[in-house]
Amino acid sequence: MPCRAARRLYKALGRRGIFLAILGVGKTCWGISFIVDPPGTQGLELLTSVCSLRHWAWLWIVCGLITLSSAFLRVGRDWVGYVAALIPPTVWAIAYMAAVIVGNYSRGGFVAVWYLTSHVGVIMWAATVPEYSVPPVPRPARRGKAA
Repeated sequence: MPCRAARRLYKALGRRGIFLAILGVGKTCWGISFIVDPPGTQGLELLTSVCSLRHWAWLWIVCGLITLSSAFLRVGRDWVGYVAALIPPTVWAIAYMAAVIVGNYSRGGFVAVWYLTSHVGVIMWAATVPEYSVPPVPRPARRGKAA
């Protein structure tokens, strides 16, 4: 029974939807972790000068839920999920780059490049992948009565 449900969900979501669902769950969990056990603020002074990391956690959570919800939309309308998925890592990358420029956190440049490549770059690439770029496996012809 669970396999049937998984196949049905896979068929309903498609490749793009599954990617958005995984991203949405991940971003939501990441945001919740900032509320449950906030990390240090080194390198994030730009953000914490506006409000605490607990408040910034809601950016991750809301964008994660939008991304997850967009997984259930049709291809072409799921762009909202990709935009929402881009926002938190872009904000974090900007904060870390600002910390490098100001001189507060020299390691921030590497963290910013990590966010820009493994998050922003992958999301932007996935947004361009068509739902069915690989042709389906051909099925053998069924035997039947000749008409």
